[in-house]
Amino acid sequence: MTTSVLPPWRSVLKAAQRREGRSPSARWLQLATVAKNGQPRVRTLVFRAWTESNQLELLTDTRSEKIQDLDYQQSVEICWLFTKAREQYRLSGVANVIKINNNRELCQKKWLSLSPSGRAVWGWPRPGEMLNPGASFPEAFSDDEPMPDHFSVLQIDIEHVERLHLGPHPHHRTRWLRDQNWRSEDLNP
Repeated sequence: MTTSVLPPWRSVLKAAQRREGRSPSARWLQLATVAKNGQPRVRTLVFRAWTESNQLELLTDTRSEKIQDLDYQQSVEICWLFTKAREQYRLSGVANVIKINNNRELCQKKWLSLSPSGRAVWGWPRPGEMLNPGASFPEAFSDDEPMPDHFSVLQIDIEHVERLHLGPHPHHRTRWLRDQNWRSEDLNP
């Protein structure tokens, strides 16, 4: 992560993450895209890192349908729910898919940062195709296993953030917009 000044919503979101503890679900977020036919698509991904003050990083398989969606429309929205904190975040922005052919060094670094079982997912058959009962689903890839060509990094430049705090009555809703220097605005819940 760079040393740039963090937007005010980052510290609020980080506090919500801390309240979740070590729960794996605290890293799960839902990514919404738009398919070429205009249909919305939502799937769950694992939060990996903040790479800039307002850039979120995920990993994905370029064989998945979300890549076709992003080729059609780069605008995305993320919904991230922290159940213990009773907070929901909606983050909107623009997605950039970084593939091996345009930044092998970054992809290799992220590949090696995964656990052997985390890397194994990229050894599975193409996502969304009919299941072949004889197909191989490896459980782990060692550090010396080559990075597959379909491994990619997804960086999302966040432009709009909304937080809905479900704890108080009435609920509390706040918005931050990048083009307004992340000035906090309270909204009706």
